[in-house]
Amino acid sequence: MTPSDSASIAFQGELGAYSHEACRIARPDMTPVPCATFEDAIEAVRSGRAELAMLPVENSTYGRVADIHSLLPKSGLHIIEEAFVRVHINLLALPGTEIGEIKSAMSHTVLLGQCKSFLAEHGISRVTGADTAGSAKDIAAGGDPTMAALASELAGEIYGLDLLARHIEDEGNNTTRFLLMSPEADQSRRGDHGMITSFVFEVRNIPAALYKAMGGFATNGINMTKLESYMVGGSFTATQFYADIEGHPDDPGVKRALEELDYFTNMIEILGVYPADPGRF
Repeated sequence: MTPSDSASIAFQGELGAYSHEACRIARPDMTPVPCATFEDAIEAVRSGRAELAMLPVENSTYGRVADIHSLLPKSGLHIIEEAFVRVHINLLALPGTEIGEIKSAMSHTVLLGQCKSFLAEHGISRVTGADTAGSAKDIAAGGDPTMAALASELAGEIYGLDLLARHIEDEGNNTTRFLLMSPEADQSRRGDHGMITSFVFEVRNIPAALYKAMGGFATNGINMTKLESYMVGGSFTATQFYADIEGHPDDPGVKRALEELDYFTNMIEILGVYPADPGRF
């Protein structure tokens, strides 16, 4: 897809969210469309209000993003790219405020937990907000100079807040992986850094089914970079798996591995075949 000036990309959160930042990095010419939920972002693409959706799937510090892996198979969309965004957390406050005036900081609970050292050093208490950019928006509207927000620099620019402290996160490599979703699959490309194939599957109810299903990847020399399980339908026995592997389904080794996987599973669904982003290396 070659986006035009009028093309749009949906994401979950307010303008200035890290997902918005991912949109600007991956598709700078597209118009961002903020959505209240991940489901709304997916529906924006399915309904034609947006051409693409940007969805976070995992964070190097926090782990996987809740619910995303269960939403992807039902979305009707396809992964066409991945993007890695370095999550820099910043202390934002009303214009003219000094850092010594700040008594509390608002943000999503995940970000609050990733800045414990800085907040403790400055005696700043934590206030849980709905999300990062939404907290910046609330601080800008609230007018309280003793309150700050923890968010991206982009959020500060959008809501007119001063940057009091930059990159205050505890972990120096805090990174979020995003997936770019499209209504159309595109398996024709070949990336300069290799290819990633993402899929979900459900193993058959036979002894050692998962062990046997994974054997084909080992014997064919296919690197599996991610394997996660999650329950479906509220059942403790109906478990599905999400996997990322290096390679393209047309590669001989990948093809043989997927054929062997098919023998031990009730279901396999390819979610996307896309170029590996250099940010993963």
